[in-house]
Amino acid sequence: MSDDQPLTPHGPLPEGGTVRPMTRWGTPVMHRPQKPVTSYDEELRALVADMVATMYAADGVGLAACQIGVDLAVFVFDCPDESGRHTAGVVCNPVLTLPEGRDRQLDEADEGCLSFPGAFVACARPDRASVTGFGLDGEPVEFSGDGLLARCLQHETDHTLGTVFGDRLPTKLRKKLQKQHDKAVEEYPAGWPA
Repeated sequence: MSDDQPLTPHGPLPEGGTVRPMTRWGTPVMHRPQKPVTSYDEELRALVADMVATMYAADGVGLAACQIGVDLAVFVFDCPDESGRHTAGVVCNPVLTLPEGRDRQLDEADEGCLSFPGAFVACARPDRASVTGFGLDGEPVEFSGDGLLARCLQHETDHTLGTVFGDRLPTKLRKKLQKQHDKAVEEYPAGWPA
């Protein structure tokens, strides 16, 4: 395995998908809990391949199904941790576990969202996270990490619960995020990144 290949402890991401337009904040599917995945079939595999293609086309590190308009609790990611090592995977019906008590340290790094492109603000999140769920074939999967990977696992699990990271921001930061987004709007036309 070369250094530029991500770790894929539960198998490689599916390839050959079609890049789809990004669904934006404000669209109802972005703001409600997603339906659980119940069928691990070719339809799911095709959806996930499209999600992977769309994530890479948008230069993202993670993407949930709702971000391409599909009401299903699944996300994909290819994201570096604190050391820079990339991990990639698929999680259906994710369940997030965060450190508690003395183990809980907050990271105030910038965060952005492909469904609200061109805008980044600091969002405090625990610096480590674990997610359990199911892979493409319905097998149990678990991913853990620190740094950006921890942030990604939390951000994408939030999407499956109908939460966008702007929901976690105080009004002042939400306004700053909106201003940045409005400035960048021409760079991200309606069909972006397809």
